Amino acid sequence: MKKNYDNNMREQVYGLSKLGKDQYELLEPLTRKVLTTPQIYSIQKIVLTGCGDSYAASMFVKKTFEKLTKLPVEVVSALDLARHYDESQLGFAPHNPLVIAVSNSGTGARVGEAVQRVRKHGGFVLGITGNKDSVLGENSSAVLDLNIPSLPPAPGVATYFVSILSLLLLATRIGEVRGRYTMDYANVLRDEILSQCDSLIPTLDDVDLKVLSIAKQWEKNEAWDFIASGSDYATAWYSMAKVMEATGQYSMHINSEEFNHLNFFMRKTHSINTVFILSKNDAGYSRTLESIEYSHKLERPTLIITDDSSLESKYTNTLVIPESKVEEIPYIFQFFPTALLIGYVMTILGEIPGRGVEGLWDFAKDGKGVKDSKIIVL
Repeated sequence: MKKNYDNNMREQVYGLSKLGKDQYELLEPLTRKVLTTPQIYSIQKIVLTGCGDSYAASMFVKKTFEKLTKLPVEVVSALDLARHYDESQLGFAPHNPLVIAVSNSGTGARVGEAVQRVRKHGGFVLGITGNKDSVLGENSSAVLDLNIPSLPPAPGVATYFVSILSLLLLATRIGEVRGRYTMDYANVLRDEILSQCDSLIPTLDDVDLKVLSIAKQWEKNEAWDFIASGSDYATAWYSMAKVMEATGQYSMHINSEEFNHLNFFMRKTHSINTVFILSKNDAGYSRTLESIEYSHKLERPTLIITDDSSLESKYTNTLVIPESKVEEIPYIFQFFPTALLIGYVMTILGEIPGRGVEGLWDFAKDGKGVKDSKIIVL
């Protein structure tokens, strides 16, 4: 890789395999102990919450939580949980719902506000954070303490991945304790999570080269669409966020049905970078495939990220990534191609992540735009 295309997002992507193995060794025993057996047995409902990447990570694991725990699971933004969530659904039974709140920094005012409200009305909060002394850590009933190594600053890659990893290990533990499957099968699930760290390595260089080529073709386009359904939609959401943070360009996430009701009608189709995320086992596969056809008819610059190798011969810009070998566990690195792509476009354009929090943005320096918001506990 030529040095002038290097960037911190790419560096973090290339460190994901080792990071995953190291974090697994730290988090796997912690997720066995962070909730007691009586606490796990008492759960009647789970709410996953967070802001930004943490919210996307929650969306990504929702289906897994439902499959493994056989409990009702909601993903609720921190704002909605803090200000709009029906109070009758908080404390409807002792220590319920279980609210799992994710924030590596733990300092966001809205997450802190949400968990204080949940505790006030009788819910149980499990905070997942790298800062147990933060507003999230101090207002949680229990804390899963993250320890992510310091990395070069970049729109979140490693932190997003560790959030997903910790949530999947928690889901595995909750289902195991509740007797939804045997201890042996719980270890099959854990082994799949760990083995995916190795499956990334053989794929990485090939995808990296293809992505750089696409970035060079797309560098002058100023708008992006990310289209998916089901768990894949979380990767679309995450990718949309990275475009905004890394490049400052217009970006949107949308599901593969609504794409045909809304984004379908946009003008200047040749300048809208259009990315489809598609798992071959996704229930919405057929509709996403139809949307891919329409994107090509509209002559949009189109990229497909998929574990379905049969699409590679049909569509030019298709990146085939590994698939999960276990039904309940998604492929946890599904986001890595878009992280590489967006990092390259950022570098080619000479953009600074988050606009460097300078000029018009300097009022938000040190995270003040989200840390210093007024907290109101309803």
